Amino acid sequence: MKKLARPKTDAAGTQTRARSAPPALDIAGIDHIYLAVSDFSRAEKFYDRLMEALGFKKSTAPIAGEPHRHYYNREFQISIRPAHSSARFNSYAPGLHHLCLRVSDNAAVDAVAERLRALGVETDGPRLCPEYAPDYYAVFFEDPDGIRFEVMNHIQRRQTMRARWNELEGFVDPLRRLLAKR
Repeated sequence: MKKLARPKTDAAGTQTRARSAPPALDIAGIDHIYLAVSDFSRAEKFYDRLMEALGFKKSTAPIAGEPHRHYYNREFQISIRPAHSSARFNSYAPGLHHLCLRVSDNAAVDAVAERLRALGVETDGPRLCPEYAPDYYAVFFEDPDGIRFEVMNHIQRRQTMRARWNELEGFVDPLRRLLAKR
């Protein structure tokens, strides 16, 4: 016959429940991002050209009577909608700073930069950004409202995080600690 565990009690003798860690959640990715734009027609023209060049598809379904444009690929969606304010985007105000898309390697970053330039989009780069990581290679650009975008390569650090995810322990700096064990 199996023995039952004794209930745990605190210092006052009151029965307490055993606490266990909640099960880990597996957030699989970002599903969609909404951007509010000041001039919907101008933004739609920009995003139509940009997103088609990047291999996205487009949906024109309005929501609650307001125009929306949804650009999606297999993994996620970027949607635009009319802004309800005339304030200009400021990447250093509270809210979105920039949006970064990841591609497989440096050659793909170069290909994106070529497509952007062919569309007449002004770019910064592509260039190596060692201040972020030794192999961080990216191109930067803005939409008509000044919303900043970046397209980067799949850096080794991110690949290691993915490959060794189940070995990461704790919340703060687990990758740094794991790599220090080498």
